[in-house]
Amino acid sequence: MLKRIFLFLFLCIALSYADAQTLTIPPRIDQAYTKGTRSLSGKPGKKYWENHARYNISMTITPPNRIINGVEQITYFNNSPDVLDSLNMKLIENVHLAHGRRGGLADTAAGIIVDDIKINGAKAGWDNKTAVTTNQMVALASPLMPHDSVKLNISWHYQLSTREGREGVINPTTFYLAYFYPRVSVYDDYKGWDTQPHTGGLEFYNDFSDYTLHVTVPKNYLVWSTGTLQNPNQVLQPQFAKKLQESMTSDSTVHIATPQDLANKNITAQNEFNTWVWTANNITDVTFAVSDNYDWDAASVLVDDKTHRRTNVQAAFADSAQDFHHYVQFARNALNWFSHNLPGVPYPFPKTTSVQGYADMEYPMMVNDSHETDLGFAQLVQDHEIAHTYFPFYMGTNESYYAFMDEGWATTFEILIGTAEKGKKVADDFYKRFRVNRWTHGPHEKEMPIITPSPETTFNAGDNFYGKPSLSYLALKDMLGDALFKKALQTYMSNWNGKHPIPWDYFYSMEAGSGKKLDWFFYNWFYTSYYIDLSLDKVEKASDGYNLSITNIGGFAVPFDAVLTYADGTTDTIHQTPIVWEKDQKNISVNIKTTKEVKSITLDGGIFVDADMKNNTWTAN
Repeated sequence: MLKRIFLFLFLCIALSYADAQTLTIPPRIDQAYTKGTRSLSGKPGKKYWENHARYNISMTITPPNRIINGVEQITYFNNSPDVLDSLNMKLIENVHLAHGRRGGLADTAAGIIVDDIKINGAKAGWDNKTAVTTNQMVALASPLMPHDSVKLNISWHYQLSTREGREGVINPTTFYLAYFYPRVSVYDDYKGWDTQPHTGGLEFYNDFSDYTLHVTVPKNYLVWSTGTLQNPNQVLQPQFAKKLQESMTSDSTVHIATPQDLANKNITAQNEFNTWVWTANNITDVTFAVSDNYDWDAASVLVDDKTHRRTNVQAAFADSAQDFHHYVQFARNALNWFSHNLPGVPYPFPKTTSVQGYADMEYPMMVNDSHETDLGFAQLVQDHEIAHTYFPFYMGTNESYYAFMDEGWATTFEILIGTAEKGKKVADDFYKRFRVNRWTHGPHEKEMPIITPSPETTFNAGDNFYGKPSLSYLALKDMLGDALFKKALQTYMSNWNGKHPIPWDYFYSMEAGSGKKLDWFFYNWFYTSYYIDLSLDKVEKASDGYNLSITNIGGFAVPFDAVLTYADGTTDTIHQTPIVWEKDQKNISVNIKTTKEVKSITLDGGIFVDADMKNNTWTAN
């Protein structure tokens, strides 16, 4: 109820400033700027801080047995100025104890059972009967002072879910493990502890931490994980370790493990069990997959021309999945394009791995993608998930509270790379079909501003997370031009990589990076209940051409083309960027200069699909 009251007050405040178009900030978040942890310059404030942890995790998996056993040591560093008398633990696996994602039934066997927990060596209070949600507060015997640390030792087990989803059983001897360990929740400068419940729909918010992961599996099982494999020569037979090493510098796909190799059972060291060891630093999460029946392909790609750094690209999949035989090269293309075009930031991690599963879901250095029969669509999905590398894994956005800060960007990069891969028409058609059409042609009476916190977005939530913010980013790109937009975006990313940006950090960074006053634009797109609907009300002959009177019924500051058909049968297209709406976002007059006689004029928004095209055309009498 408090959240709903907060939302109501926030929206009232925002709407009361409609005329001034100021980017109002909710009071609790505004305190972060007042205290100096954040800055109106777009940069982190001089007093910015974030907490950090070191995780040393050991997992034991023995498929087809679905019982997962884990032991971890967490060293948690309190970099905040606050005294912490408790820690909030995230137990995402407990989502299965309730009605889960897509309305699935509860799976009472799938929750995490903590077998033992010690804090600074002393046994801590824990009751598995009450620790059944995705948040569990644990009291500290001694307060954790600022700039001090605490050590937790936890052992736990749970039963892996058989549902098709973000993690769980893929086939009887192929598992994907995500959110498999108790972790310390984010404690930040604007909300304190992140206690947002995970219900299976919205995604995640994690601190940047350092990980060492040990995965113990029976012989002949392969493991793929976030991070860098530290002991390939101990877990792989020499010829397969050599293939893996060759893939680190190869543009061509190296078939590390083929169906014949899997049948021969000669890939791994022939100990009863092998322990694979991975490390990853300053990253928000780790996931891994195990299988004794998945092919293993790999190659690499140059992502940083200055340092000549290459990134390893891997794929793990059933041999029957024809699309996954292309995934290494699809991923090489994506990493190359993102690194050299937009965002134009070299892929920041040493590896990426695509695993065939069910989720179409991103994780640091990992993708869990479903099998697709359409290769074009398969590449689109993989491009989208890999694009998430930048948002939320390079930029630690809060997916569970401001979903548009990661999904909107991944959707934007999806169409931009799709245009390079398949051409503008195909990419635009994909984008309109999957991201725009349903929303723009649907009802808009209950439209909610994009800035609405994600848990409170009750109408067209997916559109507020994906399509609408993506359109705003693309509209801004159209208005600023490619070069200035890239400069502004890279300013934002430079300011906040490895940190926790919120929407206002984006707004201020883009203004600083572009050198433009953009409050009016951000207010238009993020603070209003607008949609897309232009009306060409009147066309009048002028001395130098024609004057077009246009009403913005929907309200969004969109770019559009005026498509002219002349009396002689020829056509012309005059583009208008969103800057035409800066002074008046409801009614404008646009002058089209031409010496030719015009037969008809149509307003065409392209991917900015108009809700009602019937009022977009004028025809001469």
